[in-house]
Order: sequence, then C-alpha cells, then structure tokens
Amino acid sequence: MLVTGAGGFAASWISKALVEAGATVVGIVRDSPGEQQLTDHGIRNKMAIVHGSIVDYAAVERALNEYEVDTCLHLAAQAIVGAANRSPLSTFESNIKGTWNVLEACRNIATVKSVAVASSDKAYGDQPVLPYTEDTTLNGTYPYDASKVCTDVLTKSYAVTYGLPATITRCANIYGGGDTNWSRIVPGTMRSL
Repeated sequence: MLVTGAGGFAASWISKALVEAGATVVGIVRDSPGEQQLTDHGIRNKMAIVHGSIVDYAAVERALNEYEVDTCLHLAAQAIVGAANRSPLSTFESNIKGTWNVLEACRNIATVKSVAVASSDKAYGDQPVLPYTEDTTLNGTYPYDASKVCTDVLTKSYAVTYGLPATITRCANIYGGGDTNWSRIVPGTMRSL
C-alpha cells in the first residue's frame, strides 16, 4: 500500500494504523520533517520510504512499480489554507499536478487495484444552504479550495474515462495528537484555551 505524503499530519497517523494492522506500507516523503513524524510514531523502520515529491511523476511511478503497490492512498498536499493563499502556484503544483501525477501513475501500473484520494470540504466553497451534502455543487474559489475542486474533478475524470477504481473523500477539520499547526481550528482553539 502506498501512502503519499506519509510524513504529513494525517497520513502519518494513517501509516501508523496500517503498519500496526500488519499492512505492508510504502510512503512517499518529500522532506526530512516528515520522516521525523514517522520516527515519532515509531514506524519509520517498519515501512519503506521513497524520498521524493508527487510533482515528480517518475518518483510516483517508481514507488508504485518497484513496490508492486495494489492500493494507493493519496494524502499528499499543501494543506494549510493560509499558505495556499500566500503561495497559490506551489499549492496548485502540489495539489493539482501532484494529483494528476498520482492518478496517471496508478492508471499505468497494472498492480494498482484501488486509489483513495483525499480532498476537502473546502471544495464546496461558500454555500447558501448548510449543511452541504455530497450532492452539493463544488464552488471552491480561493486557491486551496480551487485546488481541491480540481482534485475531485481529476479523480472523477480518471475513474470515468479510464475505469480507474478511485474514491474521493472530502476531509474536514482533521485533528489529533502532534498537530502543531496553530492556524487550524482545533489546535488553535486548544492553544488559546
């Protein structure tokens, strides 16, 4: 099983749960702080690490091919809304180009049987009626929101056009131990308290 962004907040916890469940886990990790997350979780030496970025198609293809991956959990993204607004180009590169690289590599590697792609409730954008449902139109307009709309559309396109067995999950306000990004609502609230 390949976990993109394995050193990130959510993906590192998912990797930990998978390793503890006995899964063979391969993680793509871009930066050394990501490896520290995996070390902190006690799983760094219990999984295979591919150093690289999802914006590098060859790195994604190599990880899928060399480890004969059958399932891909695509969680790598620039996930901080404020950072996305300050730096939209790097956000689009990571969240859009990175997603199409993962989808294209999964389409081209015969061992891949399923793909789960992490999107965001931010893809819904501003809505006149709340709560929104899965049938609500995607209206994301800000850089992060728009990048997640594109993630959804690209994933749907690969599923429909190529029969790629892909699923989209729209995450909202994920929180838990080790999240020190104080701009997120739950950690920021806890820090303020």
